[in-house]
Amino acid sequence: MTVQQEAGAEGEALEVWIDQDLCTGDGICAQYAPEVFELDIDGLAYVKSPEDELLQAPGAATPVPLPLLTDVVDSAKECPGDCIHVRRVSDRVEVFGPDAE
Repeated sequence: MTVQQEAGAEGEALEVWIDQDLCTGDGICAQYAPEVFELDIDGLAYVKSPEDELLQAPGAATPVPLPLLTDVVDSAKECPGDCIHVRRVSDRVEVFGPDAE
């Protein structure tokens, strides 16, 4: 099963956010998907807006570009802090990450 099939309908809008309280600062996410994740000066990872702006508000989410979906999902799976959450925009159900069913 592909990542797209696991996520649900083909092309369904997804977003990602990071729980900084659980972030270990390993930077694995920024290695997998530097277009989406970045470590800040505080040593924690944050998501970036489509305009490349670091989103530092707690719970700030950003859209997951379809070409980067596999990289974002791999980031969530490999994150030692289990702090990366990927959810559907339509119903906010987590599809990848520590709270995924």
